[in-house]
Amino acid sequence: MNSRRNFLKQLSGAALAAGTAPSILTWALPQGESVEFPGEDGMILRSFRFVDLETPVEYFSTWLTPVPHFFVRNHMHEPAQLDAPDWRLSIGGEVEKPFTLSLAELSKLETHSVVNTLECAGNGRSLHRPQVPGVQWGKGAVSTARFSGPSLRDVLQRAGVKPTGKHVMFRGLDEVPGKVPPFIRSIPIEKGLDTDTLIATHMNGSPLTKHHGFPARALAPGWIGAASCKWLTEIKVLDAEFVGNFMSPAYRWPNQPVKPGDAVKPEDTHALTALSVKSVISEPSDGASVNSGKVIVHGTAWAGEADITKVEISTDSGATWNPAKLGHDQAHYAWRLWSYDWKAHKPGDYTILSRATDSQGRTQPSTPAWNPSGYLYNAVDQVKIHVS
Repeated sequence: MNSRRNFLKQLSGAALAAGTAPSILTWALPQGESVEFPGEDGMILRSFRFVDLETPVEYFSTWLTPVPHFFVRNHMHEPAQLDAPDWRLSIGGEVEKPFTLSLAELSKLETHSVVNTLECAGNGRSLHRPQVPGVQWGKGAVSTARFSGPSLRDVLQRAGVKPTGKHVMFRGLDEVPGKVPPFIRSIPIEKGLDTDTLIATHMNGSPLTKHHGFPARALAPGWIGAASCKWLTEIKVLDAEFVGNFMSPAYRWPNQPVKPGDAVKPEDTHALTALSVKSVISEPSDGASVNSGKVIVHGTAWAGEADITKVEISTDSGATWNPAKLGHDQAHYAWRLWSYDWKAHKPGDYTILSRATDSQGRTQPSTPAWNPSGYLYNAVDQVKIHVS
């Protein structure tokens, strides 16, 4: 593993120096290939350079995603070595009393838990037409877990946020190759002071694994995954939104609708925040052949900071829609499992569709809002099957 890691880092540095495209290792392992990484089982490889692993949709069968099945999104190399006793988290910037916490000190603070569906903003990017550059995620750059740790609000209140504090910046310990800008993001102070925004140290009851940000990560529930910085080492209160590559031009949304293929100027965009309403069919799988009779359609739906109010299913390519049954497990920022019993009596080819509606009145659109970076794909989901 170490030799492969060093090999990858050498290639990454060489490619950056030469100005080549980020996906330099697509020749080494085909994208979409199932791959085994320590602690991650049966995942879909989307990028080998910085390790991006997608969850197969058939794993969307439990309300809480087991950690080995939780998708992995890295913007840089994971830290080579993280020693818990040596780790420190600094809090500074526009605060009255800057200070530093060790992991032992952090663990003594009051713990809060939030069940959150974490989704990469680029989830579904490969489905956009025309296609756009970036990690070509399918439908599985999303998972749900119970995250636990101190509330960011408690830590910021201890530091004493000045009236000039408007944004909260997160910096992790990612290893930055070459001249690549560091992965730094900020969130508005209002989100930072929300009691549900955490400095998470645990995931589904166990300490964070390295892939998911050990020893601590930010958690901005209901927002795009990029807002929840991993391997957290610095929290800094700023007087304005952080200025850097991963705030602009990355992770931004056009202020006005754009036509497919059109370019957008950074000044005509705003930072991405909360997730959209979305549903995914997990069973039957696309291309499956099933026997006639009772067919159980399963899936999940989520809506960021909103709640799912209904999921509808169509088995006749959208001509008619029927309500699915929502699962009992629910939490404010978490997905809802759903199921639908379909009586498929007539053999033939069918397209099954799912669409979700949330508490803000948003419903999945038939076509996604195209944007140059392929963010927030949330069109009505579909699978094509054959009934024999």
